[in-house]
This record gives sequence, C-alpha cells and structure tokens, in this order.
Amino acid sequence: MKPFESLTSPVLLLRENRIDTDIIYPARFLLIMQREGLGQYFCADRRVDPEGNAIANPIDEAKERGAGILIAGREFGCGSSREQAVWTIKDFGITCVIAESFGEIFQANCLRNGVLPIVFDPATVEELATLGKDGELSVDLVARTVTAGEKVIDFEISDNARERLLKGWDETGMIQSRWGAAISTFEDGQRAAQPWLYEPLAI
Repeated sequence: MKPFESLTSPVLLLRENRIDTDIIYPARFLLIMQREGLGQYFCADRRVDPEGNAIANPIDEAKERGAGILIAGREFGCGSSREQAVWTIKDFGITCVIAESFGEIFQANCLRNGVLPIVFDPATVEELATLGKDGELSVDLVARTVTAGEKVIDFEISDNARERLLKGWDETGMIQSRWGAAISTFEDGQRAAQPWLYEPLAI
C-alpha cells in the first residue's frame, strides 16, 4: 500500500447525505474482484444513462481536472460492507475523503487501502466545499491540517490510523513491521521443539 503524507488537488463535490456503498459501487459489479480498473464503475449510475451511454456529470468533470479529494455529506459510505466501494474510489483517483460522518465499515476500509477519511462538523465541510469548488485543497497528514488558500484547519485522526497511512501499512503490514522479529523467533523455537507442525500433510 502506498504511503500517504500530503496531497494538493482539485475537489470532487458530492455533498448530499447518505451516499451509500451501492451508489458508490453498484451491486451488479460485485463479481468483479480485481482492484485495477474499478474506477470506471465509481458512481456508475450517475455517469451513464440506462442504455450505458456517457452523460455529462460532475464526477467525470472532476476526474478531468485531476481531483484527488472528495467532499461529501453525512454518513458517506453507509450501507453494505463491500470493500470494493473503497477500491473503486481509489482507482478513480481519490485518496482523501472529507465528510460530516462515515459508515463505520467504510471508514475502516479506507484506512486499510490508503485512503484518508477526515471528519469535520457540517459548517466546516460546507466552508471547505465552497473554498475548494473552483480551486484546490491541500491535505497534510503529517501536520494534520487541511488548507484552502489562507485558511488552515486542523483535523483529528488517531495516532494509530495516522501511522498506518504514513507508512503504508494495512493491519498485516503493521503486525509484520512491529512484531515480525518476535514472530520469527517464536516460529524458529516452535519448529525446533515441534517439527511435525511444519511438515507437509500427506493427503
């Protein structure tokens, strides 16, 4: 997973509340499991008509501007637990989502996949949406700030989540980095004391 430290980018605005994971990644695409290329399905039903023809929409307009930051409303990513909802956002080019609140599982999946979720109160989200509408925002995870022009706003994130994003760790990577040596020492001792545990099974 690629580490996240900072980002300066145009903004995609999806300010309505309760944009759920079925809107973000429609259920009919769930059988597609590879991560590469999933960005084409991000909010697919808002980007094509029922016949599959592309229509003018703010999502593709933001992509053309190189938007890497998404500003949403309340309970963004609520609904089912599909991890593809984060995969499609990241493959689309979004690596930071600012919202009033998130679906709990979606927020955890963001951290597992190198996407920074930031929560602000409604007034601050609206202010950032206004400031970033025709320009760029800068997000600095090291300093824990979002900057729009001369406006600098601090955001909260746990030390654990911040470290994981800065170092590009998912849960497995964090365990290996912190306790890999101890795990190897334990396995070496166990292999010497109980070698049969490491022998291939006869089938």
